Amino acid sequence: MRKFLLRQPPLLLLLMAFAAVAREREPNVRNVYVRDDPKDEAKRVYVTGEVVTVLRFQQPCDPERTKMLGWEGRFEPVQCAGKSVLIVPLQDLEPEDRFLLLVTLTDGKELPFTVTATGKKERERPDQQVNVFLDPETREALQAQLKDARTRAQLLEEASRRHWKEDTEDHALARFLAKDSLRLTPLRARKRWYFKNKGATIEATVLTGKAKAAVLFHVTNSDPTRPWSLSGARLLTTRPGEKAPVLFGEAKPFALQKDWDELGPGASGSLAVVVDKSAFTSREGPCDLTVELYRQDGLLETHILLDRRLVRE
Repeated sequence: MRKFLLRQPPLLLLLMAFAAVAREREPNVRNVYVRDDPKDEAKRVYVTGEVVTVLRFQQPCDPERTKMLGWEGRFEPVQCAGKSVLIVPLQDLEPEDRFLLLVTLTDGKELPFTVTATGKKERERPDQQVNVFLDPETREALQAQLKDARTRAQLLEEASRRHWKEDTEDHALARFLAKDSLRLTPLRARKRWYFKNKGATIEATVLTGKAKAAVLFHVTNSDPTRPWSLSGARLLTTRPGEKAPVLFGEAKPFALQKDWDELGPGASGSLAVVVDKSAFTSREGPCDLTVELYRQDGLLETHILLDRRLVRE
């Protein structure tokens, strides 16, 4: 059965969705510390097509002696503006692309950098600004190191909290489903839906088991140029006849697992949502639930209604 949906979320939902992806849209400012050691590798700079990346130094650079090798046709000419160097790729780079950027400061010091494509790891997001410190003892460098240390501590705390939170039976089931290991779970398929939207084609399979319900989403990025990623998901109580997006439902806990960060053009991946029987009860009594998935721009990509009768057994 095919179902084609046109979704135009109201302003309230858009504001809620954009708030959910606010962190992803924060400027990616990174600090690097260059030691005067010939054994050190050139620092990497991660760029993306048609987006300016700025390298910021503690002293002015020399425009005549700052250059990138092999930039023709792939970048705009590298520009020096005071203490800043501007890099503008004309298009996305391939993962294997490497370009040597040699920045020369006005005191004659030469600093090599490797300009490359973004990757899947958190530290390989596109750089919007890279602050380069040569002397680690200056006030600015010490302040940057303190900020970096606080950020690392916060990330470790979040990872620890997330690991503790996801150490549950529901998350274990979701991990098996996301890795296409349905046969290793007690869940069985009940219904299957197909959604073909502008940016993605999604196959959604509703699963049931003893006191559990789940949805396995198989997502294919149908955009020929842009990656697809998940900005967030919601599980909300739903009144009879109510349609997504659900604006006033009660939020319920759920387990979500996937083993990818984003899907390139034409790529596919799976993600799984597992719901415990207890979630099908609201303040008013037994209720249905709606699973909503939001894509990277904050818009609703797809939704699935979970009937309370799925977990009656």
